[in-house]
Amino acid sequence: MGTQVAKVGIIGAGQMGKGIAQVCAASGFKVALNDVSEDRLKSAVEDIDSAFARQQERGQLTAAERSERMASISISSDYAAFGDCDLVIEAASENEELKRKIFAQLCPVIRKDAIIASNTSSISITRLAASTDRPERFIGIHFMNPVPRMQLVELIRGIATEDDTFEASRDFIGKLGKTITFSEDFPAFIVNRILLPMINEAVYTLYEGVGSVDAIDTAMRLGANHPMGPLQLADFIGLDTCLSVMQVLHEGLADSKYRPCPLLVKYVEAGWLGRKTQRGFYDYRSGTPVPTR
Repeated sequence: MGTQVAKVGIIGAGQMGKGIAQVCAASGFKVALNDVSEDRLKSAVEDIDSAFARQQERGQLTAAERSERMASISISSDYAAFGDCDLVIEAASENEELKRKIFAQLCPVIRKDAIIASNTSSISITRLAASTDRPERFIGIHFMNPVPRMQLVELIRGIATEDDTFEASRDFIGKLGKTITFSEDFPAFIVNRILLPMINEAVYTLYEGVGSVDAIDTAMRLGANHPMGPLQLADFIGLDTCLSVMQVLHEGLADSKYRPCPLLVKYVEAGWLGRKTQRGFYDYRSGTPVPTR
């Protein structure tokens, strides 16, 4: 019998990490949530409980079920808390050097048979796996944002990923009620290979003065039936993440069509990263989003 996942460790209690923790707890898994920031951990737990509270108010779960789900989540800033985890998912920032440092600290304290997964949206799974002591037990599990609402999960094998790792990960995602798409280990995989160049082109359209922020987003919402405009979506994703993915595409595929727009670079350098910093292509500080260009 292959590996069965019962307890999941999650590194990073930001938007992605807390979302992954929420869906794991809702699906009956024990969860160990880790972050270097105690404040971020406390905030994540509060947000998860608030989400379950809303479900309780709508009659989608009982008070006892809500309590049981919250009791299944433990928090810690120490990787030693992952000692009994079957699967550990890294959901840190989209920075390869940071991820490598995390894996170097993680590997010595988890079980030898534990699976390590990265939630990276663009970085080579094979290359990340090579920085660990278990490339055959390493895989890419890329959730979409926001995790509780988005149905898709990309599953990416590295060159060394063994069959048991793949099957255990596929079974785990299935138990979350998510739909899997399988991607080869190419830069940005499937979704971001298509989505981020579109966003980057929207930024170029703004940069070249073809249209304003409002004009571009309105055009794509009403002209292409997108649920939100590409610049609004960029703010939601985080402009630093958008830039990181475009840099991975540009460097990995060596094609000028993936060159990040200079305006995107400028916004990131200014610290205007979108919703999480209250300013990006829109200014959110007043409570009503106002275009910044």
